[in-house]
Amino acid sequence: MTYIVLLIVLFASELTYFRIANRYNIIDKPNERSSHSRVTLRGGGVIFYIGALLYFGLDGFQYPWFFLGLTLISFVSFADDIRPQSSRLRLIVHFIAMGLMFYQWGLFSNSWFYTIIALIICIGILNAYNFMDGINGITGVYSLVVVGAIWYINTYRVQFVDSEFIYFILIALFVFNFFNFRTKAKCFAGDVGAISMAFIILFLMGLLVIKTENFSYIILLVVYGVDSILTIVHRLILKENIFNPHRKHVYQIMANELKIPHVLVTLIYGVLQAFIIVGFIFCHAYSYWYFGSVILILSFCYLIFIMKYFKLHEIRETIND
Repeated sequence: MTYIVLLIVLFASELTYFRIANRYNIIDKPNERSSHSRVTLRGGGVIFYIGALLYFGLDGFQYPWFFLGLTLISFVSFADDIRPQSSRLRLIVHFIAMGLMFYQWGLFSNSWFYTIIALIICIGILNAYNFMDGINGITGVYSLVVVGAIWYINTYRVQFVDSEFIYFILIALFVFNFFNFRTKAKCFAGDVGAISMAFIILFLMGLLVIKTENFSYIILLVVYGVDSILTIVHRLILKENIFNPHRKHVYQIMANELKIPHVLVTLIYGVLQAFIIVGFIFCHAYSYWYFGSVILILSFCYLIFIMKYFKLHEIRETIND
């Protein structure tokens, strides 16, 4: 009954946000770099923060330092959705939020070297998650797969976090996907959605890695990771500014050049990540070998795809210019 009430509250919260976004013109206008063609409400991913807020208030104010970091990073991201904020401000808030999360993990009791490595990885994942949010449903569905896998591991393998927190986030994801995972999305996640969800997943994965001392659990994000890292390498080879907007990710070429429907591209990413996670669970005794093999296979597939289809992107870019 609690979860039914929560579902209703989150639906009502999302619908209320739509009215606010309509009134104050919080919208996403398509441009030459966009993979969509309709003006759509931005910031619907604020529901992730609301779900976390409800958990924090109803379940005894657990994980206070993490929640403070989530609040800071969600607020600056939402402000950026309304009106672009300076990159310096966003970077400062990201570092502060990461520090609060690390404190919640107890990471500062270890060597400073591990803290630096964790910071580099976490900032990279945070930005990759934001860059990958470009077509209908991809953030919601991919996150649903990852958080669902975390729920399974926490329930049946090793308990490392309060299960209630996972349930609250899963329900928020279901609500968001109802409005976003469709041919004509009612809303987009916005920076507040992509960044806050990435921060939540990082927190959960960090607890899992610290509990098990097994870094290979980062495989839960391997599809996003390979696409993001190899796309950056590709853009460096092309001598591009990697901080400028672009449409060179595999999912973008699939949606824009190959004209594959957004929902189908999203399903491909979600199903592929789910398939890899299932294999990881069954091959857990050889987790690092499995992790390395998956990276090699995905990297090979990325190279084949780019060699075959990137020329279509170049043709489109030439026409647009």
